[in-house]
Amino acid sequence: MKSLFQQEAHEEIMNRLEQLDEAAQANWGKMNVGQMTWHCQGPLNIMLEKNDYGLKPNWFAKVFFKKSLYNDKSWRKNLPTAKFLKPKEDKDFSTEKRKLTELINEAYSHRDKTEWKPHPGFGYFTADQWGQMQYKHLDHHFRQFGV
Repeated sequence: MKSLFQQEAHEEIMNRLEQLDEAAQANWGKMNVGQMTWHCQGPLNIMLEKNDYGLKPNWFAKVFFKKSLYNDKSWRKNLPTAKFLKPKEDKDFSTEKRKLTELINEAYSHRDKTEWKPHPGFGYFTADQWGQMQYKHLDHHFRQFGV
């Protein structure tokens, strides 16, 4: 599984992000491209300990969903979105793209970090799992918008 902490995967993600523009249309789902770039910041903010979104430990998610976050199987289209990551209004694409770019690069700068705080909802992840999970989430949404 690719990881956002791998140079090649990071470069791939950054190149795909650069291909997005305001006119990008979703192949599935309800978000527009501005909302998607805002949405993708959430998991990075959690990993980087910038926001825990009030999440509490969730045993159901740990047992039935956690491994799907970082395994090598792509997520299917139209998965439900966590409520705290659902945009409630339109977002300015260029602003959200800039913020997402900064967060992706900040996450990559931590590629040698070995100890991470537990996820507030899912609990402990290894460094490899954090990187894989971030890559997988970004890949899912970039595929959603055809990049």
